[in-house]
Amino acid sequence: MTKIGFNVLAWSAEISPKLFPILDRLKAIGYDGAEFFIGDTDAASCRLVGDYCKKIGLEVTAVTVMGAAENPISPDPLVRQKAKEKLCWVIDRAADLGAQVLCGPFHSSFATFASRAPMPEEYEWSAEVLRDAGTHAHGLGILLTPEALNRFECYLANTMGQLDHLLALVNHPNVQGMFDTHHANMEEKKLGLAIELIGPRLRHVHISENDRGTPGSGHVDFEETFATLKKVGYSGWLTIEGFSRNDPDFANAIGVWREFSDPWDMAEQGYLLIKGQCEKHKL
Repeated sequence: MTKIGFNVLAWSAEISPKLFPILDRLKAIGYDGAEFFIGDTDAASCRLVGDYCKKIGLEVTAVTVMGAAENPISPDPLVRQKAKEKLCWVIDRAADLGAQVLCGPFHSSFATFASRAPMPEEYEWSAEVLRDAGTHAHGLGILLTPEALNRFECYLANTMGQLDHLLALVNHPNVQGMFDTHHANMEEKKLGLAIELIGPRLRHVHISENDRGTPGSGHVDFEETFATLKKVGYSGWLTIEGFSRNDPDFANAIGVWREFSDPWDMAEQGYLLIKGQCEKHKL
């Protein structure tokens, strides 16, 4: 049975009680869960917000990114060791939140490029880091779902084909795949074919419009997306990820220079889109 979530990055990258009114309203709309960004968040804040979600009946997923100082595909083994340590620390914070899934492009560092195509050894290095992190996550009951990003934000995994290759190298039950309609809209020939390719490993989905605004307001083919999710037997999270400039530091870090949609329009209209598509396709 699929569940519908919303990523609170549309309001803030901070995990704090300031999010409580937002979480209350998401619950009232009908959301099953909320997704939080784990950066340098302290354990106490994660436990506090996680406990609040549990109290009001919201389940939790989480997302993170890696920086250049802890790049899993660095040629320097000391940097790769830092990547393992940082990712395991993030997994611990996800456990404090009570998260079921940790997603994101943590196979390599965000927006860090080598001015060339990815090399075979980089996939091997990433797989080693992810495999060790998967073992740590297994002990905490958390599923890791690395994410393919568009070519302007990473170079190791832009497509489901590249992600599938990486996951085959990882070969760990707690490291599976995710699909994001925003990135796929830029990198894949056909959304349906991409979903079919990653289908056997697909465990998390981000529903996001081509401009990061309200799902359904742009040109992403959600009809094809949901029909194919049904075809491959998907039964995980359908989480809306839209961005705004409400948190300027985070917005600047990811290149969000304008408002795409009001966050509550994303949440309310996006929920109706997902709910309607799930009912139509019996997801």
